[in-house]
Amino acid sequence: MGRFARVSGFVVDAALGLPTRSVAYTIERNVAVHMPDGVALLADHYRPAEVEGPLPVVLIRVPYGRGGAYGQMFAAPLARRGFQVFTQATRGTFGSGGQFRPFTTERTDGLATLKWLRDQSWCDGRVAMVGGSYFGHTQWAVAPYADPPLTCVSPHITSSQVTSTLFYNHGVPQIHTALSWSASIGSQERGGLPAVRRRAKVDRALRKLPLQAADVDVAGAPVPFWRDFTEHAPPRDDFWSEANHDQADFTRMPPVTMVTGWWDLFAAGQLADYTALRAAGVPARLVVGPWLHGEPGELRTIAQTDATWLDHHLRGGPAPSGPPVRVHLQQAKKWLTFENWPPPQAKPQAWHLLAGGGLGPVTGSGGSSGFTYDPSDPTPTVGGPLLQPPGKQADNAEIESRADVLVFTSEPLPAHLDIVGPVSARVHVTTSRPDADLFVRLCDVNESGVSRNIVDGIVRLTNTHAGAGAEADVNLFPTAYRVKAGHRLRVQVSGGAFPRYARNMGTEEPFATATSGLPCDYEIALGFSQVNLSVLAQR
Repeated sequence: MGRFARVSGFVVDAALGLPTRSVAYTIERNVAVHMPDGVALLADHYRPAEVEGPLPVVLIRVPYGRGGAYGQMFAAPLARRGFQVFTQATRGTFGSGGQFRPFTTERTDGLATLKWLRDQSWCDGRVAMVGGSYFGHTQWAVAPYADPPLTCVSPHITSSQVTSTLFYNHGVPQIHTALSWSASIGSQERGGLPAVRRRAKVDRALRKLPLQAADVDVAGAPVPFWRDFTEHAPPRDDFWSEANHDQADFTRMPPVTMVTGWWDLFAAGQLADYTALRAAGVPARLVVGPWLHGEPGELRTIAQTDATWLDHHLRGGPAPSGPPVRVHLQQAKKWLTFENWPPPQAKPQAWHLLAGGGLGPVTGSGGSSGFTYDPSDPTPTVGGPLLQPPGKQADNAEIESRADVLVFTSEPLPAHLDIVGPVSARVHVTTSRPDADLFVRLCDVNESGVSRNIVDGIVRLTNTHAGAGAEADVNLFPTAYRVKAGHRLRVQVSGGAFPRYARNMGTEEPFATATSGLPCDYEIALGFSQVNLSVLAQR
């Protein structure tokens, strides 16, 4: 390594909170691995310079480039820790052959790469995989199917079930996430745009109808992923069968460590994965911090976690210490540890929507409240879990002042309320049209009256809610959050959250081709409609 590489490595390691020591290593660039269909995928091979003989391999499969910032942030720090690393560009990206059709080829390509690695003289047969987001998806596409199994994996800020967590949240298209990512991957090998300008183009494109060609507006050319996203939106579309691995045999999984954030759009799916892994008897660990997707604190924790995890499983180093679940309790500035998730110590607590805009732990006398959702003026949203800033918490005053948003507020809390675990809502709703969405948001209102979002969720209603109405169950995001004494809880109920989610046009026309819509009236039965919290006793 040259002097510049050593200095830059020192800077990166310091930024990631890693020990600033370095093992010399070599890099073989553009190593070709041929897939079953003949397509060659290119990789960079990092190997300790002064070690002979076969070693275990850390495999990273990534669509964002093998070198540059991604190589410096994810592969090189592990190489400096003495690990042999193989970083491969996924199909159709950065020199690898074929077309990049996200989520659809990673199982076939990943398993073929794994077999190839194990056939190399410099691999001792043990292979681990690491990485977050799409790199995490490439692990889910391999780990449950590998034979023999991988040694360990680290699928951070991702989920085994990509369709419902990233694309269509309970049937509602997440257009902001999908188009933001399309804008990034559609232009990444042409230099792309600065993040601020890209966000502005995405916001403008999402306000135009129809949405089918929005990818051209943001990337300058059609993006295959956006076309797949818009063309395969119906529930249970078989096109996405290769993208989802939540039905795989989890008992085949190797030891797993995961990091995510409360404001990461993958958090709900990732926590569900952790629970399922533990139920399958898989050794698993979980860290959840106060982060948005890819925030520096999240990346530092990933780097430190991976270094410890790989050292333990590949070199016999010390095992990670402490309980397997570590979560940040927001607004309390402290971390909590548990043996399981959801924590059994947290007890269910229902808060009922009451007449007159009240919210309380006791069922009210009934009544109803209503609003009209108009897709020509869709109910907006601020904050929340997004792929990129701005997200997290925001002032909800402008949203709550609208006529198409119902607001229910509690009395000031006499003591701190620690919400730790899943959050859900059960709303008795009647709609004037069979095509409608229901959005529920829980907020923290401080002493000054500023309302900031804690968690939210959305569901696509079915025909059973039109006319006579029925109970709609809405899964909000899980959380660990302290609502301080003197603050009030607030619940919003509305018919959408644009542009995070596609506006519901109230017709049967596909969301990508629709150009006009119909208003929808909602009636919410009060008293028995409620938000269900998981509350942890003070400790």
